Amino acid sequence: MFIGTYLDAKNLGYCFTNSTDIHFPDGSLFSPDFSVVLKENKQIINWGGDIYGAPDMVVEVLSYSTRKKDVTIKKDTYEAQGVREYWIVDPWAKIIDVYLLQNGKYFLDDEYMLPDEKSLESMTEEEKAAIKSEIPVKILDGLKIPLKYIFKWGYE
Repeated sequence: MFIGTYLDAKNLGYCFTNSTDIHFPDGSLFSPDFSVVLKENKQIINWGGDIYGAPDMVVEVLSYSTRKKDVTIKKDTYEAQGVREYWIVDPWAKIIDVYLLQNGKYFLDDEYMLPDEKSLESMTEEEKAAIKSEIPVKILDGLKIPLKYIFKWGYE
């Protein structure tokens, strides 16, 4: 895993999968698909398995059953509780929306898309040149993740 390897190599923090419950101060409880807690915030980690407070980053992978909750209730809660970076991954469209917290509110930093071959064929050279092939992880200066890595397992 790109982020986990980066965190370990630089001793910057910890990553967690959907088996980790996050207990927010407002009483909300979620188990995101992926989350990151930087070393300076490690006091929120209960090494028995849960997190008590806002992780620095959360990633949710949309599914048919969770889509609405991920883009509304969870997004609003993560924003209100201070999650600094929130990624919403749409595995079918191969799109990732990256939200960053600024002055207590999320703004859409960017949208990243991995086009399929058919889409590429219909694009102009200008459109192809505008495609971003990597996503910078804003909480981890210097780390960029190739979109093809994120979507390598694919959804058809």
